[in-house]
Amino acid sequence: MPRLEEDTPVSVYDHDEEDDLLNRNRRRVVRLWEDFVDFAFQGNVLEIAFGLILATMFTALVTSFVSDIVLPPISVLLPLNKNLEEKFAVLRSGANHPEEGYNTLKQAQADGAVVMAYGFFMNRLLNFMGVGFSLYSIASIYQWMSKDPIIKKTVRCQYCCKFVNINSIRCINCTSWLDGREDILLSHHLQHRQPIPNPTGTSTPGATPGGTTTPGAGNSR
Repeated sequence: MPRLEEDTPVSVYDHDEEDDLLNRNRRRVVRLWEDFVDFAFQGNVLEIAFGLILATMFTALVTSFVSDIVLPPISVLLPLNKNLEEKFAVLRSGANHPEEGYNTLKQAQADGAVVMAYGFFMNRLLNFMGVGFSLYSIASIYQWMSKDPIIKKTVRCQYCCKFVNINSIRCINCTSWLDGREDILLSHHLQHRQPIPNPTGTSTPGATPGGTTTPGAGNSR
């Protein structure tokens, strides 16, 4: 019986293919990293991040000013026996309700009492008003020094009743003219019963004083 030849290996280890695969993966990783760097360090992203950090620090500063500087004197001047943020009303007592009442809001909440923390709400309201007034003051000072009108006054459009810039000539919402052109065209149409002309000055081909269009007008050759 003839002797069978030895089986050849199914796959052969190729260093060139492995190097090519590693190079492709390396290029993909480098491209991904470069895209991430381009995205993360764009000018707009850095400006937004810087603005958010400053806004967070400014909010914390104003909150501390209202809570630690403004509210304590108010609590002394007004007939309050505690800080404003610790004022609350017990709607339903907890299981271990003391006879003299709860001293703090946390004590009432820990006992499972149902409370209406109106003092905490007043504290947040004063913080909001303080932040808003501070931002308005900063914007006013910046506008006065740089002559850049960042505080823009708005008025209601008389046609769509939406707010637009006071210096706008045309409404951005309904595209109506705000310089009186719409009223002039409308009064002209009501007096003469003529089709309203285009504000640009062009007229509709075939238009007659009665408001009808002559058949075939504008198609003559």
